[in-house]
Amino acid sequence: MQADPVRDRAGRLAIIAGNGFLPLHVADAARKAGENPFVILLKNEVDRDFSSFEHEVAGVGDLARIERLVREKGVRRVVMSGGVKRRPEWRDIHPTWRTVIKIPYVVKTLLSGGDDTVLQMVIGLFEGMGCTVIGVHDIVPGLLAETGLLGRHQPTDDDRRDIAMASKAARLLGELDVGQGAISVGGRIVAMEGVEGTDAMLQRVAELRGAGRISRRRRGVLVKLCKPQQDVRADLPTVGPSTIRSAIAAGLGGVAIEAGRALILDKAEMLALADEGGLFVLGIDEGIDKRLQAKEI
Repeated sequence: MQADPVRDRAGRLAIIAGNGFLPLHVADAARKAGENPFVILLKNEVDRDFSSFEHEVAGVGDLARIERLVREKGVRRVVMSGGVKRRPEWRDIHPTWRTVIKIPYVVKTLLSGGDDTVLQMVIGLFEGMGCTVIGVHDIVPGLLAETGLLGRHQPTDDDRRDIAMASKAARLLGELDVGQGAISVGGRIVAMEGVEGTDAMLQRVAELRGAGRISRRRRGVLVKLCKPQQDVRADLPTVGPSTIRSAIAAGLGGVAIEAGRALILDKAEMLALADEGGLFVLGIDEGIDKRLQAKEI
């Protein structure tokens, strides 16, 4: 592989990899773009095979090891991708000399802060190491959802009402720095995303439906939105084929995600599953409410 002088001046790219498919997508895309990414696998989080990439394992709170790796590998740019299900115990937090003065704040944030608060802190720590933090969409711009219908099926009038209701709930949830998704069935919020993640929330809805706690006659909609205060360089809402499979199992009529601020993995496969399962997939933006009410979508 020939060296790219522009990238060499920018410094090596590090991928901070959590769980899920996204980190591997990012690593593959970076390599195809001519990068030689170094992957820092978060201990007890990564669930994909990164053996074809140069990588090391580090604990979420092991700031000293992460900074050493950043310096040893000549990293100047960092992208964070994938989920983090576990917060470190206080004894697992190892500060650097630079961050030791901040350790009370770091410990408090890691143990009790909301996801966005934690991400803002982590971005600040990497910037303190002299790195530029970039977003997944800077590496793989084609993953961002577009506005409008993305598949073959259109939402019904009931679906439009559920989109509006679930959007309100998702925005409020985001303001509280709790989650990014909500599900409305028959105009009623039946689930909101917490630390369990989207697929687990959908499984919960499927179980509630099976138990007769949610109407089996009404379809319902999943909406995923970026938190209002969220830094778009980390933890954008993400959907993929597994989301559609879980939505079908939950008896939903469709999925709506925020255009330009949400990621779609394996788009062709995801839309094929949605088309086959009779689900709509919709990219929504700030002007979507009026268009939905006017039945322009």
